[in-house]
Amino acid sequence: MKKSLITLSLASLCALPLATQAAAYKEASVSNGGTISGSIKFTGKDQPPKTFTISKDNDVCGTGERKIDFVRVENGHLLDTIVYLEKVKEGKPFPADLSDAIIDQKGCEFKPFLQVMKNKAKLKAVNSDPVLHNIHTYELIRGDAKGPKKTLINVSQPKPGTVTSTIKARKGPAMKVECDAHDFMHGFVFIAKNPYFAKVGADGKFTITDVPPGKYTIKAWHGMLKNQKAKVTVAAGGTATVDFTFK
Repeated sequence: MKKSLITLSLASLCALPLATQAAAYKEASVSNGGTISGSIKFTGKDQPPKTFTISKDNDVCGTGERKIDFVRVENGHLLDTIVYLEKVKEGKPFPADLSDAIIDQKGCEFKPFLQVMKNKAKLKAVNSDPVLHNIHTYELIRGDAKGPKKTLINVSQPKPGTVTSTIKARKGPAMKVECDAHDFMHGFVFIAKNPYFAKVGADGKFTITDVPPGKYTIKAWHGMLKNQKAKVTVAAGGTATVDFTFK
């Protein structure tokens, strides 16, 4: 009898990780959903763009220096920011145009600098240059590039062409994109685990629609700054306002 109990206990322990895994997001119709809107402000010192020396492949990459503004601020508003709801189990469908992502390496730049893709979708890395690139993407565990990170893709592209990889982010909300062959190439990809996100506009404002009534954790993500979060309650058919201030 004791042997059977021990066997059962071991089996239960082995099954525990599977049982505790987060369920996949379920798409369903949303009746009388609410809206979350707000703005993203920046009150810190607006640092100048970071300057890199273009030290190789000058016939393709250009000459002199390249300036990258990692923290773009316009009229007191922080740009290049994504606001999203965390751990939503069920709700509206993902946008029809949100699935695979394409990063074009052209003129030794990542284009676009920031984009959004669906988690567990495919990332297509295109080398449009006649030089070697090595695309290296890191899952940003804490959310920002200054925190811990984990390699997701590390692929050499010695010739023009496309490499396709499936992206599976487990902890972080986004990834940093770099080229190991050119230290002046940088980019970011936000990885959406549900469709309740919004990219901040040029006016610093955002809107998330068709939110099922309930209480949520809402977060503001920026690739270079410490991410922020707040609690929000969405009433049926109502509008909730959440503002974030970065420093």
